[in-house]
Amino acid sequence: MSNPRPTKVTPLSGFPEYLPEQRIIEQHFLDVIRSTFELHGFPSIETRSVEPVERLLGKGGDADKEIYGIHRLADEGEGRPDAELGLHFDLTVPFARYVVENAGRLNFPFRRHQIQKVWRGERPQEGRYREFTQCDIDVVDVGELAPHFEAEMPLVMAEIFARLPIPEMVIQVNNRKIPEGFYRGLGIGAEDETEIQETLRIIDKLDKIGPDEVAALLVGAGRTPEQAQACLDLATIRTQDTSFVERVRDLGVAHPVLDEGLSALAAVIETGAAAAPGAMVADLRIARGLDYYTGTVYETQLVGYESWGSFCSGGRYDELASDGRNTYPGVGISIGLSRLLGLLLGKGLVGASRKTPSAVLVAVTDEGSRPASVAVATALRSRGIPCEVSPAAAKFGKQIRFAERRGIPFVWFPGAGEAGDQVKDIRSGDQVDAEASTWACPEDDLHPQVVRLEE
Repeated sequence: MSNPRPTKVTPLSGFPEYLPEQRIIEQHFLDVIRSTFELHGFPSIETRSVEPVERLLGKGGDADKEIYGIHRLADEGEGRPDAELGLHFDLTVPFARYVVENAGRLNFPFRRHQIQKVWRGERPQEGRYREFTQCDIDVVDVGELAPHFEAEMPLVMAEIFARLPIPEMVIQVNNRKIPEGFYRGLGIGAEDETEIQETLRIIDKLDKIGPDEVAALLVGAGRTPEQAQACLDLATIRTQDTSFVERVRDLGVAHPVLDEGLSALAAVIETGAAAAPGAMVADLRIARGLDYYTGTVYETQLVGYESWGSFCSGGRYDELASDGRNTYPGVGISIGLSRLLGLLLGKGLVGASRKTPSAVLVAVTDEGSRPASVAVATALRSRGIPCEVSPAAAKFGKQIRFAERRGIPFVWFPGAGEAGDQVKDIRSGDQVDAEASTWACPEDDLHPQVVRLEE
């Protein structure tokens, strides 16, 4: 018999695959996120992975999203139902479609959480992938959406961040009506509405190219030097309380839309300061989602790692979903989990206490006694203690090293004591008599611990 031909494996960039200890960290994050979403009354939904390409392009899809189209290899001709399908690049577009399709069966205001994979055909780099997991919450209503939901979104995220072993995160909040109203008050957009969007796009480059370059771009786009400076002055305002309102007023610009935005953002910041002090700041340079966000917008950064960009973002949208008779305004926020984990793992900022769920390795004296070891494992598992049986009846020292390499804290020795079994904490070396029907695993060792590490 000939030997099988060796297979060369070529890695695919942009499609992350985790080692077991990294997967333990990911699952911990998922558990915290999901349980917090549910604690706030957001039930789960899951949508299909594909949408018509026309919908993906028409509902917030930009050319740079590089949508992945799908087809069958055995496709025999054009005009098939699956000929123009693409993988969704976010969860907002499929959620908007889901709301319209199921509106008659949903109770409004409708809230949901959704944790799924999404795909974007962009150039892979640190923290950016072609396949990644997003964790979304949204609230949608019919016709009108109460503004208090805009304050609820960042509070849910602040609670999640407080429960995760990560550096401090700050949620930056703005309201799109503030820059829009401010620009209108300066005379920008009086004759051409596109001037407002153009100005927002240029201001959004502030972190990347700095104020001097932004001012030059604004003037080059037709703004006066005075208008350019005023736009920069607005964008530099950042406060942890509602003092941003007075600072904007001090700039001497007035417009009804500006008043609406200031009032709405002040309400969000006041709610955040009362419920989660320090978690939220008013940052008037945040623009986000120029295609569809219409009110409050959010971005989130790790303190000390601002160069990494935002891991959690969203905002209010009033016109994303419509069935021709009704509009479904909503507000949502999303955690880019794969992006966050990729950078945390890459910088060594988070770790797991072991590589396996097992808290106990049940040793095997010899293969003839394996059934006794399996019986011990069965008894432990029936009481919720994760464990595994040693794969080989090697010398006990070798079995202990097997446990050490995986971070398993306890090794169980059937029949090792005069009265029965013994269990050993291989970290301290303590070994005591134990019975599988009564032994209590320490709470901190029952499951792998995910902890924050120093870089």
